[in-house]
Amino acid sequence: MNFKKNKSDIQKTTSVAYRTKRLIKRLISWAGLFFFALATLMIYKQLAKYDWGDLQSAILSIPHKNLAYACLASFLGYVALSSYDFLALKYIKHKLPFWRWMFAGFIGFSVSNNAGHAIVSGGAIRYRLYTRWRLHTDEIVKIITFSGFTYLVACFFLIIVGYAITPNHAFGEGSLSHLTTAIIALVSLAGLSLYLGASLFYKKKIDIKGIAFKMPSFKMAWAQIIIGSIDILMASLVLYCTLIHFIDIPFDVFIGAFIIAQILGVYSQVPGGLGVFELVFSNIIPGAENQAMLFGALIAYRIIYYLLPLIVSGIVLFSYEWYLGYRQKEIKQQRRLERIKEYLAGKTKNISQKAHHMKEKAQDVLRHNS
Repeated sequence: MNFKKNKSDIQKTTSVAYRTKRLIKRLISWAGLFFFALATLMIYKQLAKYDWGDLQSAILSIPHKNLAYACLASFLGYVALSSYDFLALKYIKHKLPFWRWMFAGFIGFSVSNNAGHAIVSGGAIRYRLYTRWRLHTDEIVKIITFSGFTYLVACFFLIIVGYAITPNHAFGEGSLSHLTTAIIALVSLAGLSLYLGASLFYKKKIDIKGIAFKMPSFKMAWAQIIIGSIDILMASLVLYCTLIHFIDIPFDVFIGAFIIAQILGVYSQVPGGLGVFELVFSNIIPGAENQAMLFGALIAYRIIYYLLPLIVSGIVLFSYEWYLGYRQKEIKQQRRLERIKEYLAGKTKNISQKAHHMKEKAQDVLRHNS
């Protein structure tokens, strides 16, 4: 009796644990759409503070050629961002078709760039997509973690480059600002050296909550740095193409300031680096007239690099969700038809067997009477 009771309790506990696990997975999966909505809200709040007439005039005042170059740089930047997922899939030794990792990377980064907190917001999108493509939870965690480190080591590398080529006055006035920037550069140098050194010499697996990580190869570590650097370089060209029409600024001066602003924006978790770019560039490009021009360039930059990709990813994501829903309905209908066919076939077979049996009985009766 106690054995049956214990068995029943175990079954109930297992059932509750299974349902809880399924509920958590569904919540994480649906969180992707929540963060997409949050990203839309954040970009709306960023642009709502500007007058729509100013937005229009800021865009229209930039030559079409510059806007075309900026859009091309934005496109290439998101290709580089999506390549984070490609490298991560190589890291976990899992092959996916080109369109899938490109799709997941583009949607994930267009959301996280606008919503902030990339690991949570972009991770939720990736979880929703990759679970549908039969990747396990631990594999998805590895992809998200690897992509995070790809951006981190690229940041380390570009902070060092940015510190070396950026004019001192871009870091603000006072010895404290310069000291802080120098410390950040030294920490970045130490972090990059540690990562590259570990990729060469550290071969043991790192176990974190049951998930075994291993250091990427030295070659892959440099691939992370290159891909991450291309991503940030393309993002900088979007702003440079819109800014150069207003202000004649050398690219080597601009790129250093942009790297610092971009990375500070990411670390501050401010969506779109709102306020951070203004602060850094107001130091490097002083003057009220220049600030008005910078305002126009930053509006164009945020529309091209943040808003447009979010709109495109929204259309693509919801089209994909609609297609999956449509396919599921079709599959359910096909299964229902198959069950009906099986039922009718069974009934037909029974009727046929009964008819055959009755025919045999009738023949037996006839033979008996004759």
